Amino acid sequence: MSCRALEQAATAPDGAERDEEDLMYDPKITAAATEDFVREVVLPLDDRHDGDIEAAGGDRLRIELQAAARQRGIFAPHAPVEFGGGGLSMVDRAAVFEEAGYSLFGPLALNIAAPDEGNMHLLDHVGTSAQREEFLAPLVRGEVRSGFAMTEPSPGAGSDPSALTTVASRVADGWLINGRKRFITGADGASFFIVMARTSGTPGEHGHGATMFLVPATTEGLDVGRHMHTQDKSMVGGHCEMTFTNVLVPDSAILGERDLGFRYAQVRLGPARMTHVMRWLGAARRAHETAVVVASERRAFGDRLVDLGMVQQMIADNEIDLAATRALLLKACVVLDDGGRGSEETSVAKIFAAEALCRIADRAQQMCGGLGVSAELPVSRIARELRPFRIYDGPSEVHRYSIANRAVRRITEAK
Repeated sequence: MSCRALEQAATAPDGAERDEEDLMYDPKITAAATEDFVREVVLPLDDRHDGDIEAAGGDRLRIELQAAARQRGIFAPHAPVEFGGGGLSMVDRAAVFEEAGYSLFGPLALNIAAPDEGNMHLLDHVGTSAQREEFLAPLVRGEVRSGFAMTEPSPGAGSDPSALTTVASRVADGWLINGRKRFITGADGASFFIVMARTSGTPGEHGHGATMFLVPATTEGLDVGRHMHTQDKSMVGGHCEMTFTNVLVPDSAILGERDLGFRYAQVRLGPARMTHVMRWLGAARRAHETAVVVASERRAFGDRLVDLGMVQQMIADNEIDLAATRALLLKACVVLDDGGRGSEETSVAKIFAAEALCRIADRAQQMCGGLGVSAELPVSRIARELRPFRIYDGPSEVHRYSIANRAVRRITEAK
């Protein structure tokens, strides 16, 4: 199914046209415009710099691309309308995000890249009016970037967030935050951070004891340290270490409610996992389409590669993985749009997508032969960027653990 066909299905799931008043703007036009913009403006830069955002100019390039996207009317399609965004639902944004993800720089250009996109969602749903004006509005407009500071060095929070060791202690003027973080995406150059810190309980306790704080990057005692050099290179600001040494924040810095940070984090995590799927789906599709073109032009053993049975199987398996990923994605998005938590649906979709999209990129490399592992084609860099998704936003093993536990409870309690 093509991206535009997906949109038509998403915007009219019952076979009927959706009322135009239900939409902030026409997502079919937006996805088409996104496709044109990405291929005309963004892809040449992506190809020139092998998907390395820092080599391409980092924040300078971000500002230039976002200005161009704003002129095309496709900027921040997901963000609240009151701050200039398009207000698209999860279902309606799926095809738009996929088209943006066709280039590794595309999400950055539309201001839908991680972690900013997930932070916008969290601030929109949890932030007070004052927090929305101070932090959300400039983030939507692309005036600043942000970070989400939860992951810590061992034995701190990682796949198990309950192991959180960063502590926020109550003082007369507010809260003092002390601790260490690492792998904080976009930290270098971020204007502010959503920081998860323990405000009660002890590490290992589940379901309570953590609070989220909004902390400007200029706050005394907050230090962004070295970049953790990872294999992916398309996220501006890198993945950094951070330290918090007696970082003083007022009560008004609390996002949500005290001790309910883990609960509020779920507001962000489920949708953010699905928007990751949307973006990486576009990248995997480009790898697949590139490989099919190469295989249709190259001949071996008297035939085009696309006419050989083993290559045809790889093409078919890629098509199956693309279609199945979209189906699971849309199922999860419907649940989220209907107000559900979607823990099961988002875990299933995230696991399947992370693994299926890696399979697609791997097959694409194989079909391209030597070119598939070179910088001559986009395929190898897409494979490079996709691989960490099996770890980011929860490793596949952790999601399988949760799915299995839910299945055991559901089945045994029904007996």
